[in-house]
Amino acid sequence: MKFTKMHGIGNDYVYMDCTKERLENPGEIARLVSDRHKGIGSDGLILIQSSDEADFEMAMYNADGSYGKMCGNGIRCVAKYVYDNGLTDKTEISVISGGAVKYLKLTVENGKVKKVRVNMGEPILKPSEIPVVGDGDKLVAVPIVVDNQVYEMTCVSMGNPHAVVFLDDVENLKIEEIGPKFEQHERFPDRVNTEFVERIDRKNLKMRVWERGSGETMACGTGACATAVAAILNGYAERDVTVHLLGGDLEISWDETDNCVYMTGPAATAFTGEFDPEELRKSIRER
Repeated sequence: MKFTKMHGIGNDYVYMDCTKERLENPGEIARLVSDRHKGIGSDGLILIQSSDEADFEMAMYNADGSYGKMCGNGIRCVAKYVYDNGLTDKTEISVISGGAVKYLKLTVENGKVKKVRVNMGEPILKPSEIPVVGDGDKLVAVPIVVDNQVYEMTCVSMGNPHAVVFLDDVENLKIEEIGPKFEQHERFPDRVNTEFVERIDRKNLKMRVWERGSGETMACGTGACATAVAAILNGYAERDVTVHLLGGDLEISWDETDNCVYMTGPAATAFTGEFDPEELRKSIRER
């Protein structure tokens, strides 16, 4: 099976062209290829498929094999893949993922995509639609008890659920300890991605993320969008903000006129190759 390893500011996935053929058991394949010791190594698997509703469809699977509706860094890499590999010659395309169509503008240099701007759509704030257990039309700076400590969270969905927590210091946060406890908390029926955010100023936010099904990742595009929305709702940031992640920076804008969130950032190809699923299965079993 041929694959391409790509990343958006360090948020890396294995990409496969499934526009002409179907991949069986994608959840299992995601677990195999994501293994960083005996697999290819990634935060998950993304399939690029044909679509009747958009130019392309993105099917995203987390490192644990669970299905994910949206990945902001991943969708930028999909745009780069389809353009760089000649599947399209358009610099404005649409991609459907998890039933939602996103619109992307590609910045091309020397025949290759360097940067992508994505209309991520309107943020979802209603608790039942995120989903998160809570009252009211939105949850902004509401208390949540995790591991006997009270945090304040602001909940947003950008196609997947996010809980944004503002802290004074994220660099020394023991995210591997607290992240899973947020992810599995009873208030999140579909689990949750948790963003731990430090305010630098009204134009800059520093963020670390614990992604459901993958653990801490270098970056999360939807998480950066959710972080910007949460910061604006709390009065911490302007409508245009730069989110600084472990892997790099994303420019996020929440437009007042159309209520849509726009994300701009790079996309990069690491390498291409082939793998044998049966050999990977054998390798994983022998660990």
